[in-house]
Amino acid sequence: MTTKLLTHFIGGKNVAATSDKKGDIFNPATGAVQGQVGFASTADVDATVATAKEASREWRHSSLATRTRVLFAFRELVNKHKDDIARLLTLEHGKVFSDAQGEVQRGLEVVEYACGLSQLLKGERSDDVSTDVDTWSMRQPLGVVAGITPFNFPAMVPMWMYPMAIACGNTFVLKPSERDPSVTNFCAELFQKAGLPDGVLNVLHGDKLAVDRLLEHPDVAAVSFVGSTPIARYIYETGTKHGKRVQALGGAKNHMVLLPDADMDLAADAVVGAAYGSAGERCMAISVLVCVGNAADKVLPRITERMAKLVTGNGLEPQSQMGPLITKVHRDRVASFVDAAEKDGAKILVDGRPLKVPGHEAGFFLGPTLIDHVTPSMSCYKEEIFGPVLSVVRVDSYDDAVALIHGHIYGNGTAIFTNDGGAARKFQRDIQVGMVGINVPIPVPMAYYSFGGWKQSLFGDLHIYGPDGIRFYTRNKVVIGRWPDPRFRGVDLGFPQHK
Repeated sequence: MTTKLLTHFIGGKNVAATSDKKGDIFNPATGAVQGQVGFASTADVDATVATAKEASREWRHSSLATRTRVLFAFRELVNKHKDDIARLLTLEHGKVFSDAQGEVQRGLEVVEYACGLSQLLKGERSDDVSTDVDTWSMRQPLGVVAGITPFNFPAMVPMWMYPMAIACGNTFVLKPSERDPSVTNFCAELFQKAGLPDGVLNVLHGDKLAVDRLLEHPDVAAVSFVGSTPIARYIYETGTKHGKRVQALGGAKNHMVLLPDADMDLAADAVVGAAYGSAGERCMAISVLVCVGNAADKVLPRITERMAKLVTGNGLEPQSQMGPLITKVHRDRVASFVDAAEKDGAKILVDGRPLKVPGHEAGFFLGPTLIDHVTPSMSCYKEEIFGPVLSVVRVDSYDDAVALIHGHIYGNGTAIFTNDGGAARKFQRDIQVGMVGINVPIPVPMAYYSFGGWKQSLFGDLHIYGPDGIRFYTRNKVVIGRWPDPRFRGVDLGFPQHK
């Protein structure tokens, strides 16, 4: 059987990799290889950057009206092909189709925000700051910028980057995950159909070799990254060492604090959706439920009742609510955290390790798992599992819950569930985490705000998309201009003074 071979998309064309190295693309629901992707050589990276640099000569000077028309056309094409993108996404990632549709919609919201570029790129102006002198500012593109994106959101996360960068007048080189790469090629082709000039958006497939070359390439001005914290740190340190602007979003261990006065049915619905949606392969998934006082005794029966009704299966089957994990290696890694928790004395209330999906026995499935009596010393608490595993930590007080969150290395997202407005307000002001939900389990900001965590969840000063995205992909320039009255001229050697 012949499998498809995915190529790069460079300069508006499908271009084969010059390297012989390839990666397998699995169907996670069946475990079968459904295609391969060619990996870039150093020469491929250099050729792609050169193409983007050449395209930048004209695109950076394109009018705001032209960019706006292209972005609106792209928005319409993405919306028209939303289900096609979602289906392709499910085939390679494994998440259920409805979840994939939601991913595309959230990416589309950033495209819609970027369509407002004529307002977003406005500068400031002050007349008569001195006699016959005016001052104004303008935001200008950086040139060639790159994005390195993860497997868990192959449509949405790239859309957090390239529409913003392109709207600002940059050209873009996208290096997606090699595990589920087809969506990025499909979307790049849609952008091309929308009227984007050749070379403005390029998709380059590969591994560490491609990443390292992008980080050191002298013609790449900035790099955006989303992935694990060890790699985010490496991206940030390597990129900045080579003089680049870098935003590197890392890992997470998102805590949901449950106070005893909360609506327990609302909390149970929320935490089951936030912990097990997309099989837990979300950087904003709730992976720790912090139960204050007797909250655990109230909520855990409700959670287990809901978990018993969850249907795990092939993401393209309508009855499935949770799909497989991305690879067998990752599935086994997630299971190892459950093994360790059991060995360390935690109580496995719901065990997803034995799950077998009929007809998909070779798929990379692990069922929803619930672990009680977890302590901060356990690996299932300390590390980002990135799977359908929810850990329950019991604490005595609100202050203990806050201290627990502050003691963790990550500060991406958090939530509190309570009916006490005072406690909620105190939490939102005190907690040292970048994104906070109040009776909302996954506080992902809308496109007109910016997404980003604190502590070791973010390396760099600026968050992704929204207003910070505009700032990241542009440089501010201040111009001071004088058109003096011709009646007053002459040499003045004095220090310039504002008069």
